[in-house]
Formats: sequence, C-alpha cells, structure tokens
Amino acid sequence: MVDQVIDLVGDTPLVRLTSMVEAAADLLAGARGEHRGAPRRGAEILGKLEYINPGGSVKDRIALAMVDAAERDGRLRPGGTIVEPTSGNTGVGLAMVAAIRGYRCVFTMPDKISEEKRAVLRAYGAEVVVCPTAVDPDDPRSYYSVAREITRKTPGAWSPDQYSNPDNPAAHRATTGPEIWRDTAGRVTHFVAGIGTGGTISGVGQYLKEVSGGRVQVIGADPEGSVYSGGSGRPYLVEGVGEDIWPATFDKTVVDRVEAVSDRDSFLMTRLLARRAGLLVGGSCGLAVVAALRLAGELDPDDLVVVLLPDSGRGYLSKIFNDEWMYDYGFLEPPSDEPVVAEVLATKRGERQPTVTRATGPAGGGRAAGQAGPPELVHVHPDETVGAAISYLREYNVSQMPVVRHEPPLRAAEVAGAVLERELLAAVFADRAAVDAPVSAHMSAPLPTIGAGEPLSTLVEALGGDDPAVLVLDNGNPVGILTRADLLSFLAAR
Repeated sequence: MVDQVIDLVGDTPLVRLTSMVEAAADLLAGARGEHRGAPRRGAEILGKLEYINPGGSVKDRIALAMVDAAERDGRLRPGGTIVEPTSGNTGVGLAMVAAIRGYRCVFTMPDKISEEKRAVLRAYGAEVVVCPTAVDPDDPRSYYSVAREITRKTPGAWSPDQYSNPDNPAAHRATTGPEIWRDTAGRVTHFVAGIGTGGTISGVGQYLKEVSGGRVQVIGADPEGSVYSGGSGRPYLVEGVGEDIWPATFDKTVVDRVEAVSDRDSFLMTRLLARRAGLLVGGSCGLAVVAALRLAGELDPDDLVVVLLPDSGRGYLSKIFNDEWMYDYGFLEPPSDEPVVAEVLATKRGERQPTVTRATGPAGGGRAAGQAGPPELVHVHPDETVGAAISYLREYNVSQMPVVRHEPPLRAAEVAGAVLERELLAAVFADRAAVDAPVSAHMSAPLPTIGAGEPLSTLVEALGGDDPAVLVLDNGNPVGILTRADLLSFLAAR
C-alpha cells in the first residue's frame, strides 16, 4: 500500500511483442500492396508499458521530478501556479501532482491535440488554452509563446519548461534506464523510443550506454516532417513526438540512429497493437513499434530490443480508433466494392491531362516556366492579394481553392481556409479596394475533407448539401479538390 497515487509512478513492466509485431508487419505491407516474403528471424522485441503509470503515460516521471526539484529550490511555492506548453501527457502528470499538492495549473496546447486529452486535464482541475498548430514556434499565437506570456503575467507562476529543464532527462537516467537494465538482466542491446522533448531517449540512453560500456545502441523514432529526422517541423498528425525546434533536453550525441515513420504506418500499427496484442496505446507507441520492427529485422536472434510505449490509447478514441476519422484523412479504405474517391480524382486528372504535379514560383497557383497544364491542387497563400486569387480562379476555371501556408506537397494542418468565387465577388462589389487586400482578410473556412479511399456514396452525400467542393486527403495530405461537376463527369463516363 502507498500513501499517495504519485508513489506508484515508475517500475512499469515489460511485455514480449516479437510475434505480434511480425504479424503486424505483414498486415501493413499488405495494406500497401507489398509482399514481404519470408522474414528472417530477427531480434526479440520487448515493450515497456509506460501507460501503467497512474497518470497514464511516461510523462508522470518527469512531472514528479520537476515539481520536486522546483519545491526544493523555491521556484514553486505554496499556492503557486504551474504553466506549461504541452501536447497533453506532461500536463496530465503535472495536473495530477498539482491536485495532490494544491497548485493551480494552466496548460497551452496545439489544436491538433484530441478533445479527450483536453478533457482529462480539465478533470484534474486544470485550465486549458488551445493554440493553432501550423504557426512558427516564435509566433505570438504558438502554444510556446502563449505559455511564456501567461507565466510573465501570473504572480507566483512557475513554468517547468520540459524542453530545457535538466530534471526531465535526469528523471529517466535515474529511473527508466535502471529499470530496463534490471528487468532484462543486462541483456538489452538496443533501445527504441520516440523523440519529443528528447528527455526520455537522452536520459535512458545516457544510463544504458554508461552501464553497458557503450554496447547498447539507441534509436530514435520520429514522425516524417519532424526536425530530428531531417524535416522542417511541418505539421504531422502523430501527437507527443517530433518537434519543430531542437530542445535543450535532447542529447543528440546519445542517439545512434533516427528512423522516420509516416503518420499512416504509426496509426495502423497502433490499431494493430490493440487488436492483436490487447495493448490500447497511443499513436507515438505505434510509431516507436514500427521503428523497432524495422530495426529488429536487421539484427540477430541473440539481440534484445526494448521499445518504450509512452501512453494509453484512451486519449485517441475520437481519432486513431475512430474509423470515420481514419477514413476522412485517407488512412483507411472502407471494405466496399463500389468506386472510391481516388478514382473520381484520377478521372478528373485524366480529362485534364496535367503535366505539372505542383505549383511553383512566387504565385501560389502558378506554373513553372516552360510547363503547361494546371497544377494538381490549385491554391493561394494567405498573404497574396484578392486580385491574385481571382486571376488563379479565372486561369484554371475553378470556383474555389484552398488557402495554404506552404507549397505542395501539403499536410492537412497547413490548410488555413478557402477562397470561394461568390464570396470574392461580394467583397469586390462592396469595395473595389478589396482587390488589393490580402486573401487572409476574405477567406472562408476550409473546405470539408474526404479520404481518397472512401466510397463513392460518401462523396455523393458530401456534395449533396451546401458545400460546393471537398478537399481530398490521402494519408493525411491534401491531394486535390472535387466538385459536383467532377462527380457528374465521373458518373456520366461510367
């Protein structure tokens, strides 16, 4: 028996995953239309179940360590306020500790974070401030900047700043690493973990390398698009891992290799872990297991891979475990014999005979010099003028297009809104000066989305209401627009 629930943090178990993830690899390959062939017998894989912690994630460890240290040196005093930018799990750990010790909590988080995670924070009595995902870290609207501003204005506020707090990796060096070494009797040869703040992989990696004399290899799992695997930090959908900055808590000298994993593979593996292994875990767990599986296939049977599974899947029921959400983003194809949305889009492109697959140059809807045909996704940027948007609509004979923050290929979170021909007409008719105004001043809400693998009947339903068009997503990325006219052309040609 313990006196408080936070006394239960740590000492999480290991579970053997080898046979399950090998079977899952076959299913993932089949979903891509690939054939794996007869796999060689690789290393054994063990999963460290961090969702067994009382707050439901590995972040309980650093929450407790950071609060303890702040209390010891007087940075956090009785009646104080904890303010932190978080993707959810660190906030839960901090809110749990705060509830026991009597602190107020205010958390900022990006809008891609599931509603379940926000609800859990509020259940512990915390305040939640939601900020846009697709803005630069230094933008005053980012969840980092908003947290700094709240801390500055709040008397008695303390920000743990998990991105630079040395107590973050120190917590894992003192607890998680020794547990793995102890529970594998020193047999561990490879450690795999997602990289978020970098605290987990740095602290565990430092300990395991030291105790093994450098024998243990440390592998980071990273979402495609994150800076750790060479991306720019452009938005991805996996939560809690990856970054658009290089945190001070990340010791890159410890990491021997970084494996980039797509949103799609992360989510499909996460669902398979629940359905094949009974492990209801989050998307970052699926990401880490995919990386561990790739690694294990390169190793020998005597090797032992430990992969850290950071959190529970209960915070993702409305997303990863929701078929409709997965269909909308193009991660799943419904079991149906009827045509799918991708076929309608392919027919539209075949009619147009495009030779350009992306817009280039300073104008969002423009073509590269010497090339003909429309871009596959006609678009405009928020800082371009209404006049420029009108010229794109006329040039490509379309009535609507997305407003995007980057050039294609895009991610769903980079769609800022849409411009509609009728809305621009009304704006310019009311005020001719609107032609020179930025598009951002006259854009509408983003077009509704539909997955490329969804059945034709879903597209018919989507275009049967007030929406003039839908944005097609394939594996979470916008790839084209379909209108009623496109649908009618497809049906007429069948």
